[in-house]
Amino acid sequence: MNVMLTLMTNVTLASLLVLIAFWLPQLNIYTDKASPYECGFDPMGSARLPFSMKFFLVAITFLLFDLEIALLLPLPWASQTNKLTTMLIMALLLISLLAASLAYEWTEKGLEWTE
Repeated sequence: MNVMLTLMTNVTLASLLVLIAFWLPQLNIYTDKASPYECGFDPMGSARLPFSMKFFLVAITFLLFDLEIALLLPLPWASQTNKLTTMLIMALLLISLLAASLAYEWTEKGLEWTE
């Protein structure tokens, strides 16, 4: 019985939130909101703007080192393990690989904004 009550409560709340999210934004419509480009772009201009490849490379590099942080975050908890040497070797291998990739990007001038 508890599973049915929980399921019914969840379905009711989800349906209520979907209805509120569907009807609430339509109450306050004005010209800028009804425009297809409410983010500030000129809707009559060219949609084909050149994309900077340098920006893309810096974004990928940021994601790489953001992934490094996510992989190394459990390191303090993993230090409680019995196989400390294996865990430290793997962490140092990961850091070395990422440091080598950063050095490669740096030497190839992939992090520079000027052409």
